[in-house]
Amino acid sequence: MHEIQYRVGGPVQGHFPGHHRSSRGESGFEFRGHASLLDAPDPRRLDLHASLRDPFGGWRVRIHAQRMSVPVTMVVDLSASMGFEGARRKLDVVADFTDSLAWSAWRTGDSFGFIGCAAQVEPALLQPQTRQRGTGSVLAHTLRHWQPTGRSAEGLLQAPQHLSRQRSLVFLVSDFHLPLPLIERVLDGLSAHEVVPVVLWDPLEFGPDARRGLLTVVDPESGRQRLVWWRPALRARWQAARTAHRAALMQALQTRRLQPLVIEGGFDADAVTRHFYA
Repeated sequence: MHEIQYRVGGPVQGHFPGHHRSSRGESGFEFRGHASLLDAPDPRRLDLHASLRDPFGGWRVRIHAQRMSVPVTMVVDLSASMGFEGARRKLDVVADFTDSLAWSAWRTGDSFGFIGCAAQVEPALLQPQTRQRGTGSVLAHTLRHWQPTGRSAEGLLQAPQHLSRQRSLVFLVSDFHLPLPLIERVLDGLSAHEVVPVVLWDPLEFGPDARRGLLTVVDPESGRQRLVWWRPALRARWQAARTAHRAALMQALQTRRLQPLVIEGGFDADAVTRHFYA
């Protein structure tokens, strides 16, 4: 199993010991600063050198912080477009990601949760926060056999209801082939947490298409079919629309100060680690 090394941007406010920097937990070993003995009445942590330097002659004690755990959650788009199969089936890539991230969270001491969303939150792919080993393997097996049929991803708007009250590290996984207003509402709904947008694309989705003639085009999200004459001018309009959507998506993420993790093709745990430490 390939492990992912991740980190959060600021001090966590957890209640369980873990790996991440925190601003609480007086029994920790990480020095945080000094305080007056009256504010932190623990003479065992008295710092004589700091007390002698105090201009007001007060007694100073050392304040420490304990490293804490953070909830790690995957919020995954299970709409019909996620069933696309090019170089690899998208949900197989999500399954690899889930297995690796759940294993990494268990190794780090963090809890792991999973919320699969189509038109609604899917009960079969809803995993509350757990520290149980092997959860990712079970979810990955379900994802590899899942046939997405949802005609929308409106269930992503319900995801915050299933998240921990504690600020969590949330991986929002989708191909983002969704209306931009819906994407913005989903991002705003998750703003109380630290969000990593995972943009899942396949090279065949945006590659050149040299076909010409009469074709039946199917929208996987709505299920609508349309007979079109595929010609160079129409292909150019389609590619321009794709490029415009990608630019609008990146602008929406940049506005919210979110750095996307783009996965094109297969899953690479090292690439995910580089996203956090680049």
